[in-house]
Amino acid sequence: MLSTVDLAYPFVGRWLTQNSPANRVPSHGTDLFATAFAIDFVPVNEAGRTAPITFGSLLRPEPAERFPGFGRPILAPVHGVVVGVHDTAPDHQAFRGLPSVGYALTQRRRAAEGWVALAGNHVMIQTRDGWVIAVCHLQHRSVQAQLGRSVVVGEPLGHCGNSGNSTEPHVHLQAIDRLDVLHASAVPITFSGRLPRNGEVIDAV
Repeated sequence: MLSTVDLAYPFVGRWLTQNSPANRVPSHGTDLFATAFAIDFVPVNEAGRTAPITFGSLLRPEPAERFPGFGRPILAPVHGVVVGVHDTAPDHQAFRGLPSVGYALTQRRRAAEGWVALAGNHVMIQTRDGWVIAVCHLQHRSVQAQLGRSVVVGEPLGHCGNSGNSTEPHVHLQAIDRLDVLHASAVPITFSGRLPRNGEVIDAV
């Protein structure tokens, strides 16, 4: 039986669960880069919705700033040591409707560029048990965590962004068994002992 690492939610406020391994494994449709058990959280407003879909959003990309939660603080989900930091990837526009089709066609190119091109700005935290937790798609130049420093649950890491392989501002979490993502194995994650399902709205405090 696979070991499981239990995490705290890396945010406060209202978030929507997407691409959860509670619904399918691999959760992102691939085992590439140890993402089999990865989970995505999308920041939403008090009504549980992301940015309203308009006629324009179906036809052209949208500014990331239009989405609720862009720039929202992201917190450490676990105690550990920061073993990886990337902070220089730009935040790009969001893609829904027809623009998302064109964006999907570029995913193979980004995958060929490696995990950092997919993860965008990120922080990686190694736990005392050796697991490595990756917190991805952070806002450009927002990362506060310092390489080699210890962090505790709830400590600020950065802000929610739209960097890397992301169609709208969100946070991607995954746990792996070593720092070398290319050769790592995915580790199942839970939150307070449970795993939220796709479409579930999380109110974190």
